[in-house]
Amino acid sequence: MAATCEARAYADSRLRGSLVAGMLVASTAAVGAFLDRATRRRPVLHTVVTATATWMVLGGTSLDREAGQVEVLLAAGDLPAARERLTHLVGRATQQLDSGDVARATIESVAENTSDAVVAPLVLGALGGTAALLGYRAANTLDAMFGHRTPRYKRFGWAAARLDDVLNLLGARVTALLTALLAPTVGGATLESLRVWRRDSPGHPSPNAGPVEGAFAGALGVRLGGTNDYQGRIEHRARMGWGRAPQAADIGPARTLARRVDVAAVLLAVTIALVTRTRWKK
Repeated sequence: MAATCEARAYADSRLRGSLVAGMLVASTAAVGAFLDRATRRRPVLHTVVTATATWMVLGGTSLDREAGQVEVLLAAGDLPAARERLTHLVGRATQQLDSGDVARATIESVAENTSDAVVAPLVLGALGGTAALLGYRAANTLDAMFGHRTPRYKRFGWAAARLDDVLNLLGARVTALLTALLAPTVGGATLESLRVWRRDSPGHPSPNAGPVEGAFAGALGVRLGGTNDYQGRIEHRARMGWGRAPQAADIGPARTLARRVDVAAVLLAVTIALVTRTRWKK
């Protein structure tokens, strides 16, 4: 649907891009709201609908699987294959990356997407139900399609990128906090994770990737950030953390930490949903 709308309605205009993004997100959320309302008095069906929507919007399993494949290839010394596999996780050019750069990119992707693909949708879904789940995924998908700083999308994709930023504000900070709290489970320190988050995240160009990457860097004792090549567009990102440069062996702990953050986010979302439901009944 998004591709069709782009083909028919594209213009180098923020207004046109805002209308397309608003229409697609609102219509997707409306479908969720309809399903939620239509099944509210049928508990079993309502549970099935909610569970299906949640399954559709979460990406933690595929994220971990892709990061695991990069880890295995690096451990086997197959750098060219690891570079190729990394393209499943990041949009940057990977052909010239060394082993450490591949590890850094993988950990950064694990950190950012733990928020984008797991924690943020769970928290919003707990607060807003199926409409929030589907609306969030629509916005996140549009950001992935249009939210690029390229000549074609700089204006047209502006609204999609900003909407995704707004919807991820809460989830990113919940992710960073859970990361810091769980840092000791992978040999890190909560205070160190919090310090790096506070000190270094403002230097990141993304208001949401900064906190989670900073928290992961502090928790793992590594240094993230640096120069990235996005197919000829060079970005010099602020350094995150006081630690050493990442190595292939750091991907495993990053995956472990991400999975534990995922579990904690599920428990938090369930708690939020139960508390919210109890208040509504009162």
